[in-house]
Amino acid sequence: MSRASAEPDGVLGRLPDGRKVRVLRIGSEPGPVVDVLTLGATVHRLEVTGGDGERRNVVLGHPDVAERLASTDYVGGTIGRYANRIAAGRFTLDGREVRVGAHDRGNSLHGGPDGFDRRLWDVVAHTPDAVELRLVSPDGDQGFPGTVTATVRYAVEGDAVTVAMTAVTDAPTVVNLTNHAYVNLAGEGAGTIDEHLLQVDADAYTPVDPTGIPLGEHEAVEGTPFDLRIARLVGPAVRAEHPQVADARGIDHSFVVSGTGLRRAAVLELERTATRLEVWTDQPGLQVYTGNFLDGSRRSTSGGRYRQGDGIALEPQLFPDSPNRPQWPSSVLLPGETYRHRMQWRFGTRRP
Repeated sequence: MSRASAEPDGVLGRLPDGRKVRVLRIGSEPGPVVDVLTLGATVHRLEVTGGDGERRNVVLGHPDVAERLASTDYVGGTIGRYANRIAAGRFTLDGREVRVGAHDRGNSLHGGPDGFDRRLWDVVAHTPDAVELRLVSPDGDQGFPGTVTATVRYAVEGDAVTVAMTAVTDAPTVVNLTNHAYVNLAGEGAGTIDEHLLQVDADAYTPVDPTGIPLGEHEAVEGTPFDLRIARLVGPAVRAEHPQVADARGIDHSFVVSGTGLRRAAVLELERTATRLEVWTDQPGLQVYTGNFLDGSRRSTSGGRYRQGDGIALEPQLFPDSPNRPQWPSSVLLPGETYRHRMQWRFGTRRP
């Protein structure tokens, strides 16, 4: 199996200002092995042993720093300050209007044009099985108020990878962090995810307008292509005759995860490799994105190019546009509080 250009705990390259982008490896075979970049606190590679006994890198990635900076697909990055969209890049906080970077069809997406996924994070700690990174986002960054200090910790625990995110602020602001790994259980560069089976533990989803902003309230999944309570093939789901699917060119929607606390949100399986991934989270929502806008313009770690449907992102988070939706769980973070988000990727063998 091909390896990325960087060696473990090496240097992927340099930013235009000369700063090094480090590659930090955690885990060991036969369990998960993760390569994390200091650029964007990014999951660059995630190698696991499939149910068929083969080792595969199951996440998409870019081969060098220049390609990462040129990409607008958020591949593997830590997303902040606010994952997902904020309508028109505006919201009201403490009685005053806040305007943030709007660069996606008139809306703010994933923290603005220069989000956390494009920043060089500091390494706080690195052991054989865990790495913790930190980023200080100054007051006014992308228009967001308050100085925010964010951390993300990746840890390999048995057959699971745990991602723990925190944030604190010195002034009222909004925070919604997630990871944007694209998964393909056939292996990075193996083609589309059409043959994957996807189950989402949600009775409701969030319909959106053609720009990705919620139309109103959550709606029941029953009777729609978004009814994934029982596992369905991804290929037919993303080609269903439904206006929400057509507008998004696939699935790019938030699901209301059943239950509270750390619980299972989704299961992704592939019969061909007998591999299973469970996504667990303590967040209320799961954004499912089927790689609808991967268009062949960006190079992959294995030397090819990513095209529509070559990976699926399962992103636990708050609901889209929550700063403008007081009826939904709040994204407001106040001084003295700590934002926390815990998610897990649990790998195993697909059961017949």
